[in-house]
Formats: sequence, C-alpha cells, structure tokens
Amino acid sequence: MQHRTVSDLMTTSVVRVRPDTGFKEIVRLLADHDITAVPVVDSDDRPLGVVAETDLLHKQAGQLDPAGLLPALHPQPADRARIEATTAEGLMSSPAVTGRPQWTVVEAAQVMERHRVKRLLVVDEAERVVGVVSRADLLRVFLRGDRAIRDEIAEVVLVRTLGGACSAVAARVVDGHVFLSGTVDRKSLIPLVVRLCHGVDGVVDVEAERLGHRGDDVCGSAAAG
Repeated sequence: MQHRTVSDLMTTSVVRVRPDTGFKEIVRLLADHDITAVPVVDSDDRPLGVVAETDLLHKQAGQLDPAGLLPALHPQPADRARIEATTAEGLMSSPAVTGRPQWTVVEAAQVMERHRVKRLLVVDEAERVVGVVSRADLLRVFLRGDRAIRDEIAEVVLVRTLGGACSAVAARVVDGHVFLSGTVDRKSLIPLVVRLCHGVDGVVDVEAERLGHRGDDVCGSAAAG
C-alpha cells in the first residue's frame, strides 16, 4: 500500500529565526505569517529549538501586573531565565522534536503524541530543516474520499495483497468507516484483513462482524497444541 508520507503533507516554506532574533521580531513574524511557532536554527539551518506562542506568553505572564492587583509569580530559576530572556535563544524550547520526510502519518503522529507537541520540524539527512508538519496536516488524510478508500481496499488489500483467499470479500465505506462482508478461506485471515484495512490512509474504523470463514484453522491449531 502507498501511504502518504510527511513529505506529502508538510509545509516547505518554513519561517525561521536565528538565536539572536529579538522578542518583538518573533511576535511580528508570527502575526505576519499567521503561524503559532518558529524554529530557531543555526548558521547551517540545523534546528536548535522552537519558540511558540506559549513561550512568549510565559514571559508575559511572568511580568509584574501594572495595576498591582495580581499576586506576583515566583518561578523556579530555570523558568525565571526564560521570563527574563529577550532573544530566541533564551525563549525557545529545546531540543526541537524532529521528523523525516519519508515517515508515514502514523510514525509522525506517534512521535508528536509521545513528546506532546503540536508540530514536527522535518529535517533531511544532514539535519537541515526542510519543512514543518502540524497536527492539522496529518489529519488531512481523513479528507480522503470513501470511493478512493474502497478502491484501495478492493484492489490493493483484497486482491493484490491477499489474493484468492479473500476473493469473496466486499468492502463498503461510509465516512471512513469500513464494513467488510463475505467469506475468507481461513478464520486466521480475518484479523489480518482488518489490520490491513486499518492501515489504509483515511480509514477511521473497520467492522468485520459480517465477515465469515470457510475453514477454522484457529481452533484446529489450538487443539493440535
């Protein structure tokens, strides 16, 4: 199966800043380009970190209330350094979480979930920034039409991958939900068919309640053991 990769979904026109870029310049760049974060790169375009809106607001929240009505915060020394920072080097979150252009949507999503980040900087083999991919970019695979999903399941999963063993299986797709019906040669094929269908880009869920089998090789294997 041909999965969409990070390179298919990423934005390649990445706004960058250098470590000495000032606070107000970063705010201006975010506003001008309607983005929520910028990578901080060195002279070779390798990522050092990321400055996001949350980093800038963190600094703002640490300032004294001009009206004197709010209690002063007492941050830890590490947080105090970021509050007092005026350039990208001091404001950024580091290290930057990065991904590769050839990664699948699943790989990118797992890394983003593991690190609890909203975006990945995409780097090439030399670790230079070549793009950025966001959660919204990854979700674009679910805009894929039901007909395209059904055709891939029928042609790639059921015919090309599984061959004659699943020739009597049909797939119906509604809003990304796949409903399988028919008969497979062996019972052990059912979870395999379901797993492969789940792997098709744009699939939300797979239901196989109407999928039967001719031979019960699962029970036979258990008895033999």
